[in-house]
Amino acid sequence: MRDDPEVIALVTAARDGDVEAWNRLVERYAPLVWSTCRAYRLAASDIEDVGQTVWLHLVEQLPRLRVPAALAGWIVTTTRRECLRLLRVTHRVEPADGVGEAAGPADDQQDIDERLLAYERNVALRAAFAQLPPRCQHLLSLLMQDPVVPYSVISIRLGMPHGSVGPTRARCLDRLRHCPALAALIDARADTTGGGDRREQ
Repeated sequence: MRDDPEVIALVTAARDGDVEAWNRLVERYAPLVWSTCRAYRLAASDIEDVGQTVWLHLVEQLPRLRVPAALAGWIVTTTRRECLRLLRVTHRVEPADGVGEAAGPADDQQDIDERLLAYERNVALRAAFAQLPPRCQHLLSLLMQDPVVPYSVISIRLGMPHGSVGPTRARCLDRLRHCPALAALIDARADTTGGGDRREQ
């Protein structure tokens, strides 16, 4: 992951005993711990136990963390180790998706990289979504519901002509792509992959 000035500031402040900075770090990375635990099919109570252990380890290790950008990778690795430890202690079967100690170093790093990429993308997407006008937020939220909400229902709920739902959706998605938080991520991924104009919705 790229160096994030906010993460650097939070890590530095948390090292110095700033409780608010620590709470913001936990809030920022809790979804990463949760998603890693879910790959191991852990129950909610077990995820809470793993999370508490991860945060306790982080309290101990934070003063030794020299590169703040490495924090997310450290969290993923530590969470995976704690999940495996819990599975061994409770004599449970390891996850069916093949995530486990049998994976080689290359597979392990690839899994961590993929999780970090997904986490970074989700953070950027949430930040970009929050920058959209309320009407766009409402429209895109309706369009992402499962089961799918028909255009006829959306037009009634939002008070717009049925024929304008599609074009408005396109404009909202275009605004989303060009929000600074998401645009920066798209540009960074294009640079690292050599893509010219590769953009995700």
